[in-house]
Amino acid sequence: MKVLPSSRPLALALPWPLPALLAWLAAALAWRSLGGLGEGTAAAAATVAGTGIALAWPALGRWRRVLMAVGFPVAIVLQSIATGSLPPWAWLVPVALLLAAYPLRTWGDAPLFPTPPDALAGLQAATGLPADARVLDAGCGLGHGLEALKAALPQARLEGIEFSRPIAFAARRRCGFAQVLRGDMWRLDWSGYDLVYLFQRPDTMARAAEKAARELRPDAWLASLEFEVPGVKAGAVLRNVAGKPVWLYQARHVAGLFDLSDRSTAAARGR
Repeated sequence: MKVLPSSRPLALALPWPLPALLAWLAAALAWRSLGGLGEGTAAAAATVAGTGIALAWPALGRWRRVLMAVGFPVAIVLQSIATGSLPPWAWLVPVALLLAAYPLRTWGDAPLFPTPPDALAGLQAATGLPADARVLDAGCGLGHGLEALKAALPQARLEGIEFSRPIAFAARRRCGFAQVLRGDMWRLDWSGYDLVYLFQRPDTMARAAEKAARELRPDAWLASLEFEVPGVKAGAVLRNVAGKPVWLYQARHVAGLFDLSDRSTAAARGR
């Protein structure tokens, strides 16, 4: 495991979600301290908002920055509870909303991140998929990846899976052309798909690659936005959006990384 240098920002050095918790705590403490010193509400709010943004900015990923920056409204709620203007249980409301949209079970996966509309242009030519290929967006979020897949593969049978109930509901409403399931992408059987598209984190790409090697047919494809499968040369790369390549791997090439002698889906791979 690569050790991060001690000079790197705290938001990068600590495991998620500790940076968010620390940012929220710092904002709450700053708000209360400034109020105790007699600062005006506007000045205190501006100062604490700047503190939250400064702490959030070095974080990896836009969604994590947003989560860390909400320390300011959480601090306002805490201050209101302390002064008696809100009941003691009021702090549970933003926490409940956060957990509903982003359950703890998903905090180890990639944050909510939209696929750029043109990121998958040329996908069919690069993979040779049939026009009616069955394609899964694993961790589809709000459906941006499904929309990009629709543009690249207009006749494909598109499916998405998302763990968050409200986000899956929103994706279902946005993407009437696709079947969107609420569930765990890691427990879903991938064996029936011609291509699985995902955006993960660098530290979970090996897990995704092993799942693809065990469950996908040898001629099926794994497509990853931005992050590569460690130790495998991609069969093709789509570079439609600067800084956001899409790496394409056939399952047969990924399988060599793992010992698949105990796989339970051997029959499925032989179809």
